[in-house]
Amino acid sequence: MNLALILVSLTLFSGFFIVIDILFWRKKSDQSNTEKNLKNTILEYSYAFFPVLFFVLIIRSFIFEPFRIPSGSMKPTLLVGDFIFVKKYSYGLRLPVLETKIWEVDSPKRGDVAVFRLPSDPSINYIKRVIGLPGDKIIYQDHRLTINGQIIKMERDPINPFHEMKPQYIESIDQSLHTILIANNINTMGEGYYVVPDDSYFMMGDNRDNSRDSRFIEAIPETFLVGKAAMIWMHMDGLEWPDYKRIGQKIN
Repeated sequence: MNLALILVSLTLFSGFFIVIDILFWRKKSDQSNTEKNLKNTILEYSYAFFPVLFFVLIIRSFIFEPFRIPSGSMKPTLLVGDFIFVKKYSYGLRLPVLETKIWEVDSPKRGDVAVFRLPSDPSINYIKRVIGLPGDKIIYQDHRLTINGQIIKMERDPINPFHEMKPQYIESIDQSLHTILIANNINTMGEGYYVVPDDSYFMMGDNRDNSRDSRFIEAIPETFLVGKAAMIWMHMDGLEWPDYKRIGQKIN
């Protein structure tokens, strides 16, 4: 279900009847009672819902959009059941539905947690960490990253050495310090050498051995970016009580 398309359609539908009323219907008084009743009903709903629909459309399309984390590919940073806000304007303003960029704002940085549309099925949104920028040369071997010849620092987390019985590490990429999980110390998934194409970004999950990311689906073209993950506003997994400790946490 394309929520953006539904929201745009409802907004245009209600706005259309408001414009018709202002330009034509207010000037006419010779309609039958049936026509007047139908017209009044349409206008009543249009005037009532258009401001709300328009406000939600602007917020959701250009400022913030809520997402729910459906999988554990970003553990320990994001957990299944986290509800997050994504800043839609971080990487440029795009028209809803068409996804055409109309205003350049900024570009992704290494270490950003970003939401993007899956190129093979744009109706599906993924969330991963930006590891490589256009033109970067990346080596992933023995759970270690090398970017443009520089080995990325990774050390065991001294405070929380384990997450769900999996070793937890702190990785440092540029100015980003974030935690990652290594599930299998023997075999490394997705080992290889990668060159990031122009206008594309190499994405990886923080749960390195349990993530379908650019190691398997290739780099993500800039046109498929949705926005930068900003904050957790709720955590609720299934029928469990909300975890209020996660509410308000910034996503790093």
